[in-house]
Amino acid sequence: MTAQTRAVHFPGALGSPLAARLDMPAQQPRAYALFAHCFTCSKDSLAAARISTALVEHGFGVLRFDFTGLGGSAGDFANTNFSSNVADLVAAASWLRANHGLPRVLIGHSLGGAAVLAAASQIADAAAVATIGAPFDPAHVRHLLGEANPEIEARGEAEVTLAGRSFRIRKQFLDDLAGHDNGDRIGKLRKALLVFHSPRDTTVDIDNAARIFTAAKHPKSFISLDTADHLLTARTDAAYVAAVLAAWASRYIGNPEDTVAAATTARQGDIVVRETGEGRFIQDISSGPHHLRADEPASVGGNDSGFSPYDLLLAGLGACTSMTLRMYADQKKWPLERIAVTLRHDKVHAADCAECETREGKVDRIEREITLTGNLDSAQRSRLMEIADKCPVHRTLHSEIVISTAPAGN
Repeated sequence: MTAQTRAVHFPGALGSPLAARLDMPAQQPRAYALFAHCFTCSKDSLAAARISTALVEHGFGVLRFDFTGLGGSAGDFANTNFSSNVADLVAAASWLRANHGLPRVLIGHSLGGAAVLAAASQIADAAAVATIGAPFDPAHVRHLLGEANPEIEARGEAEVTLAGRSFRIRKQFLDDLAGHDNGDRIGKLRKALLVFHSPRDTTVDIDNAARIFTAAKHPKSFISLDTADHLLTARTDAAYVAAVLAAWASRYIGNPEDTVAAATTARQGDIVVRETGEGRFIQDISSGPHHLRADEPASVGGNDSGFSPYDLLLAGLGACTSMTLRMYADQKKWPLERIAVTLRHDKVHAADCAECETREGKVDRIEREITLTGNLDSAQRSRLMEIADKCPVHRTLHSEIVISTAPAGN
């Protein structure tokens, strides 16, 4: 399967455009992976390029990018820190989701591994996370700075040479590293985890892998990279990582045939809901290129990783209400600046509901609070509250509804 690669750009966390490469198989990808490179490396490092290319051979699409200020990405590296790297990762996941598909697998090399562990909770679509030679604590990077640490602390910044290249490191970078507790994040990962590490890694010793593995909850796996060095400079090591990663991730990304079939048969305007295979209740909801995630709270056996079904129902009513008010106010040229709709759902005894026609058992009750910001007079506010009840979703909920259910393909 020949890799097809193309250059892409998207805004990073600090506003600068990030340079990236999207490596794609010739056919529909089994899933999309996001690759984060090592500290001061780039998307074109040997490990990043070779692992991405090898994953394409296994049917994956891979997005690899340069963090702000590195490689081909714009911005000043001196203004970045671990937090901005994490935010760059989230931005990359958002771009991938919006333009191609869900970022189902997160892969991080060295400090990039610590970054994907930190970013995973903000990338709900990811089902699996893999680290390669990653430090347990992001502050491990201080060891690489060596004798420059005192100068950075004293002067506020220093020029540091790493892998033959000069970088300006500021004190805010060190302060930010100290503020991250990856141990707590790993314990709350709620995604499958695969830890790659070499016992001969002299840059990040293997004790880090042990700490990551111990902190994580199942499902978790560890793979020893035997004689590999930290940067995976041997082509065979990168190929091995990709082969193992592809086989392991396949267990968690769902059935690619189901994904392709759903995308193929869905008509414009259809909503497709399918199980992701990650947890008991987790669902991927798609409408064309748009995706949402649904789940149930932990109290009823879910992973609490997305909107509940009733959350989505309320969201539909709230969005429709706000849009209807905006359309009406704009037509009237009224000074309505902002709209906020707060909703809650409950089941109440019919006998306690004065406005309900049903008098026995329980009824569903939705409370809707609308906040209107702007220089509106009392008559305008009163009229807008009346218009809220005319939103199409509101009317649908109050009208007779027929739901026709049939097996797919009929």
